Amino acid sequence: MSKDYKGMWNDLGLNIDAHDGLLAVLTDAYKGIYLSQKGRPKGMDYFDFVISEVHGLRIEELINAKEGHRKIIGTFCIFVPEELILAVDGVCIGLCSGAEVGSDQSETHIPRNTCALIKSFMGFKLSGLCPYVESADLIVGETTCDGKKKAYETFAALTGKVYVMEVPNKKSDHDMELWQAEVRKFANKLQEITSKKIELEKLKEAVKIVNNKRLALQRLSRLRGNDPAPISGLDALLVNQISFFDDPVRFTAKVNELCDELDQRVRDNTGVVVAGTPRVMIAGSPMAIPNWKLHAIIEGANAVVVAEEACVGERNYRTLLDDNFTSVEEGIDKIAQRYLTIDCACFTPNNERLDNIIAMARALKADGIIHYALLFCTIYMMESYKVQNVTKANDIPFLRIETDYSMEDMGQLKTRIEAFLEMIGR
Repeated sequence: MSKDYKGMWNDLGLNIDAHDGLLAVLTDAYKGIYLSQKGRPKGMDYFDFVISEVHGLRIEELINAKEGHRKIIGTFCIFVPEELILAVDGVCIGLCSGAEVGSDQSETHIPRNTCALIKSFMGFKLSGLCPYVESADLIVGETTCDGKKKAYETFAALTGKVYVMEVPNKKSDHDMELWQAEVRKFANKLQEITSKKIELEKLKEAVKIVNNKRLALQRLSRLRGNDPAPISGLDALLVNQISFFDDPVRFTAKVNELCDELDQRVRDNTGVVVAGTPRVMIAGSPMAIPNWKLHAIIEGANAVVVAEEACVGERNYRTLLDDNFTSVEEGIDKIAQRYLTIDCACFTPNNERLDNIIAMARALKADGIIHYALLFCTIYMMESYKVQNVTKANDIPFLRIETDYSMEDMGQLKTRIEAFLEMIGR
């Protein structure tokens, strides 16, 4: 980090000693996993810097925004419309949920056999380790699974600032009406806490900002379809993870700069691996910072990850928002329509996800698919069987992985993945 932020962290109420220990562990992990890679694009320097300052300069930026009377809106899920937050001059920020932290503390509030992501965000709060939670003026939850839904009740009691959006389980006309009503209520909540009215031009500007971010990530995804791959899966995952934390305009510019460099690599036939290296697509549960385990194992076994069919990945940026609206009310309805295109496993039925997985695998020339589900993430564990059936019907090799954030199963996962890669090797 560029300077000492301990005074800032202390003011936020963090556990300074535990936080220092966490940052030391993450710094060592980052050096071992990321900075040890060979042939990385120069454009990744910016994203390395963001990670080095993710609890430092970025938090300072949030505090400065608050001093400028902007509200910080923390989120865990891609169902929360960033466009509405930007339209009231708010800052949309992801929250800590990607590491095995504070398990003992979280298990005093929720069951031991709860998914790792839920235990993580509870543990980060209870251990005093997440400056984003402490900086947020409002934390927006959503009913995408029963575990989250009930955990948010406890999280609300702990933080006093949780607002929950109800996501329907189906996509009928009736469900769309319910979801549109939820999005309208959320817009009203944002106007209430910011004392700012959503204006048409401001909403259109916000839609443009978020769509441009999606377009940049789509561009990065397309570039990964080249053989040899111009960027590692680890680095592409990192870019996608940072999309939830960085300023969206700055982030978009830096992703496009990176993609300009990758375009040149493609023209020069330069890759981070040689042509013909086994290409893997990962599907399933989201991977929040610093959940890099699966990518590290796959690429450490001389393969390359070319896609993530996940919320931290294609599901987040696949669909642009229609900006052809002439009133705020029409714009909010279009926002609701766009977000209900997300093919989260919370929906039933969810056949569009199966179609999207096959389309992605074809477009990005994946040799095989690894379906990743966090332990006790019931909806993705259940859907993995449907994904297996559709991949078999399309002659795409498939491996199902269920794991958590711990390192205890590294050896077992490495053995299984190496056997899978041997099977799909070209």
